[in-house]
Amino acid sequence: MAFGRRSRGLAASAGRTAVIVGTATATSNAVHGSAARKQAAATAAAPAVAAPVAAAVPVAVPVATPREDIISKIERLAALHASGALTDAEFALLKAQTIA
Repeated sequence: MAFGRRSRGLAASAGRTAVIVGTATATSNAVHGSAARKQAAATAAAPAVAAPVAAAVPVAVPVATPREDIISKIERLAALHASGALTDAEFALLKAQTIA
């Protein structure tokens, strides 16, 4: 053989590869587990930050008239019906519920 290497059988090569892969997997899992434990400990030790109060900043919300709201709902239902997401019966039922 060239350069002093001996030929290994297929089973020996497969076994060696399995050992290498298993070792790499175990090492990777240990590293990731250690990092996850450190992150969990850091999260638990961090002081809680108070959330900002939502009412502190007034926000103007446009109010739609009831008629515009019904029309927009029916338009969305029609788009779903046209795309095939709603059957004729489902469309009719939902439209009747929206109008009522």
